[in-house]
Amino acid sequence: MLALLCGCNNNYVPKPRGYFRFDFPQKQYVALANNFPYTFEYPAYGISVKDTDKNAEPYWMNIEFKHFRAKIHLSYKSVNKNVSTFIEDAHSLAYKHSVKADAIETKLIADKERNVYGLLYEIEGNAACSVQFYATDSVRHFLRGALYFDCSTNKDSLEPAIQFFQQDIDHLIKTLHWK
Repeated sequence: MLALLCGCNNNYVPKPRGYFRFDFPQKQYVALANNFPYTFEYPAYGISVKDTDKNAEPYWMNIEFKHFRAKIHLSYKSVNKNVSTFIEDAHSLAYKHSVKADAIETKLIADKERNVYGLLYEIEGNAACSVQFYATDSVRHFLRGALYFDCSTNKDSLEPAIQFFQQDIDHLIKTLHWK
């Protein structure tokens, strides 16, 4: 009887908070159709829209994934003997996340045939931006990209989506061409 009374305490323990459930579409890509100085293939389940932010410059755009509350922001600059400044800015923007990041891994982008060179930054941890990159031909074109989610950062819950969209960013970079 004593064991029964001791075992029936009224302490309520709530369930832990669950993570998002993602139902990812099949990978399918379409060519970017625009009058920009660059072109690439982007996911068919995304929408390419011109960046309308008040600070946006010509040829800036976003690839929006409304169902996932995510976007790949792309900013373009014409190079005029100032590529090193753009590279330093991209590096600075990636490493601003080091306060929250557990690690930042860089991967080299080098395709001599397409004349596309740069770096891909994989930012581990609860940083606001998990993937960033820049690509350039060093003479005329500079493109910077960053993956953002419109929600609070929680690496554990967003990890499947980050990996999913990182494949799309890899494809974007592999199909990037300068006009």
